[in-house]
Amino acid sequence: MSSGFNTDIRVGESVFHVQTEDRGPARPLIDTAVYQNGRVLHRRSSSYEDFAASADFTEDVLRQRVEQQHRGVIEELRSGALAPEKAAPAGQPGVPVPSAIQVQLLNPGSWLSAGNVTLDLEIVRRADRQPQSGIQVEARILGALKDASHSGTTDAQGRVLIRFPLPPLGKGDLALVIHAVANGGRDEIRFEMRSRSAPSGAPPAQGS
Repeated sequence: MSSGFNTDIRVGESVFHVQTEDRGPARPLIDTAVYQNGRVLHRRSSSYEDFAASADFTEDVLRQRVEQQHRGVIEELRSGALAPEKAAPAGQPGVPVPSAIQVQLLNPGSWLSAGNVTLDLEIVRRADRQPQSGIQVEARILGALKDASHSGTTDAQGRVLIRFPLPPLGKGDLALVIHAVANGGRDEIRFEMRSRSAPSGAPPAQGS
């Protein structure tokens, strides 16, 4: 099960959003992004491939590593050791506002099975992690031979289940993209899938 942390911090007059996520077993990376006004100012990734393959691997220790990297970036911001270029103020033309919602895939290790895609999704409000109902969510496979989107709307618990057959795939780069839009903003997650050279009937490797 993947884990993640989200924190808003103030440094002087600037407010930053720090997001750290475990990308999952198919792509063992701990990824941290620093946002301001919806713009990514800094990104840091660290691999745990060796740890994932070792006998010492546990989900609890992995979560500790994710939290450690998250807190480390926050401390670097606060101390000034990390000083990313500031984004333009929110509200200026052409500058996106920070996303008020977050898309969470609850089954990152099993969304593709037997040639079918099953996405167990939850949409929450970033500020307080409360589930958001009535949010339109779309999913598509980039790189499929025929582009098609599949959608659903979150229920009172902020949950939505989207199912569709895995479409015939091309030979280039592939990705599962999940996108949600609300009045308070938008969010998107992407699971990279291995470039294909095999026949289109075989499922790709999962990624994130």
